[in-house]
Amino acid sequence: MIATLNGLVELIEHQLADEIDVSAVSSRAGTTEYHLRRMFSSLAGMPVSEYIRRRRMTVAAAEVLGGGELLAIAVRYGYGSTEAFGRAFVAVHGASPADVRRHGGPLRTQPQIRFRLTVEGNTPMDTRITEQPALRLVGHAARVPLIHEGVNPHIQAHIASLPATEHDRLKELSSAEPGGMLQVSADVDPDYAEGSELTYLHGVSVTADAMVPDDLTVIEVPTGLWAVFRTTGPYPDALQSTWAATATDWFPSNPWRLRPGPSIVAVVERAADFSTATTELWLPVERA
Repeated sequence: MIATLNGLVELIEHQLADEIDVSAVSSRAGTTEYHLRRMFSSLAGMPVSEYIRRRRMTVAAAEVLGGGELLAIAVRYGYGSTEAFGRAFVAVHGASPADVRRHGGPLRTQPQIRFRLTVEGNTPMDTRITEQPALRLVGHAARVPLIHEGVNPHIQAHIASLPATEHDRLKELSSAEPGGMLQVSADVDPDYAEGSELTYLHGVSVTADAMVPDDLTVIEVPTGLWAVFRTTGPYPDALQSTWAATATDWFPSNPWRLRPGPSIVAVVERAADFSTATTELWLPVERA
């Protein structure tokens, strides 16, 4: 995977002015576009689309300073007008092409990324692979922004809006693994971009043939393999660290890759104030 990611970076560098076919890169490498995008975002800290934009604007800035005609520069880097190019330029550099040309800056350079695998092995990951039959995730859903670190206030507000009796009703419906109350993230942006919207479902899992009350949202999940990561520690910090480690440590050193589907967090045990917890992170996987 590290070699594949570096190959994608090289392709981007040689085709900055062209459309980058991430799907073709993943196919040649024997993986999926979904997995490649997720690993790039997790390791680089930005979606591949954002990296391409930053690199284009970094290289384009030199041409802007060189006095080239702005429309020609815009077209060369895939923009149909100087206005569209200017918006992208400002988003990266914080100043318009005209201001940069006039004052020589400010400029925010995006260096070319190089992925390297650092083998530490000092934090064992408690993981198991399990095949689960088809199931249904049922509960109360809301569209929320993706936040990588810390507590997500939008999810907190969604859960707080549910009466205590609703939690009890959901627990009674639970009839499949993973058990207990679940935190489900579905319809996640393949680039896993901070701030992008996802569907968050607060609910439980039930068997595929279970009857579900009409007032609950249902996410159908087909039969498949799951990697389950068990973590104990401060909440949500320990869980988020484990989530990050799946990309930096686990997937690069194991013959598995992510497949499309919801990710699930099951809270196994927790302190009364939720300051610490034992959780299980369920990620849908397939053999690489």
